Amino acid sequence: MVTDSRIPGFYKMSIQERRKTLIERAGLSEDDLKVLDCGLEISLAEKMIENVVGTIQIPLGIATNFRINGKDYLIPMATEEPSVVAAASHAAKLALPQGFTAKSTPPVMRGQIQILDVKDPGEASVRLLNSKEELIKKANQFADVLPKIGGGVRDLGVRVVGPADDNMLVVEFFVDCRDAMGANTVNTILEGITPEVERIVHGRALLRILSNLATERRVKATVVYKKENIGGEEVVENIVKAYKFAYYDPYRAATHNKGIMNGITAVTLATANDTRAIEAGAHAYASISGRYLPLSKWYKDTKGDLVGELELPMALGMVGGATKTHPVAQLSLKILGVRTASELAEVACAVGLAQNFAALRALVTEGIQRGHMELHARNIAIMAGAKGDQIDRIVDQMVKERNIKITRAKELLESLQGETV
Repeated sequence: MVTDSRIPGFYKMSIQERRKTLIERAGLSEDDLKVLDCGLEISLAEKMIENVVGTIQIPLGIATNFRINGKDYLIPMATEEPSVVAAASHAAKLALPQGFTAKSTPPVMRGQIQILDVKDPGEASVRLLNSKEELIKKANQFADVLPKIGGGVRDLGVRVVGPADDNMLVVEFFVDCRDAMGANTVNTILEGITPEVERIVHGRALLRILSNLATERRVKATVVYKKENIGGEEVVENIVKAYKFAYYDPYRAATHNKGIMNGITAVTLATANDTRAIEAGAHAYASISGRYLPLSKWYKDTKGDLVGELELPMALGMVGGATKTHPVAQLSLKILGVRTASELAEVACAVGLAQNFAALRALVTEGIQRGHMELHARNIAIMAGAKGDQIDRIVDQMVKERNIKITRAKELLESLQGETV
């Protein structure tokens, strides 16, 4: 368990120094970190998906300074985008000593059975609901070990969807998946119970599939930034105004929410959870009112401090699938020290809120490019072919000139190579 997430100068350390610090802070061993060098073995990759020809590596960084519900965390984040990890770490630092609070609803997922050719959808719905208790009991026979560990089918619902002449029903089973994401289990339950549902409603089942809009499985994070810690009253006012821009305009809201997902997706990927499911659910939730809205809210409290809130569906798992088989995912979970999937979701939500704050603060102060510039310049220098200390020298010069282009990087590299001739 991490006792202190603050690591001054972490970004200045060498990789070996960071790893040594991680061993000390997260209670790891040298053997634990060996997977960071070998990553995903090709033989294992071939068992995970089809037609494998290789693997692709994404940088794995550690966000520091996070305190969530009074507990300190070091956060593994997998992302190719510069500034994301640094921004999250700085935003978390500005929230100290209180940090973030987070809470989540039970890990319930919705599974849907589409029923067609129903002569009287209203009457069929009544018959189905009258059989609810029996159907839940039978559905739990397909829930594997879930009922034994406190999970399983919790409820059942039915809705008429589409125009009346389509005669279509959707029967929905609500399943407490405990520490699993739940897709495979929910789909197995739906497949197993479908014949019984068809018999009761006198219809034909077509689709039987989990929904990634997990509105029953939500997580909410909250943070308060004291105005004196983030630049004063003007910064607070401007962040609130920036939020309102996103609230009124879907074009801005899309980028606002993308910034949130920079953090959430990085944690999701680091733990080998389903990034597409999380992002689909988040953006669908942003549109659930009929308008595409920002997922977070920012406002000023009575003291003039900035308050941020973020709520969204979050179906993360700790057991099953790639999360259980990928060695780096297992290491990430060990570094996090989370005990349940709900705790993992709360951490990811807090990271998303921190990421959102960092972007908004940068936008309303120096602009997004200033903090992004040096990290972007490093990528450009590498693309130009720079290696070792050449990278730092080229980056320094391009940032100084404010001319971060591949053509300039190549010119500087040729000049450095000429010095050694």
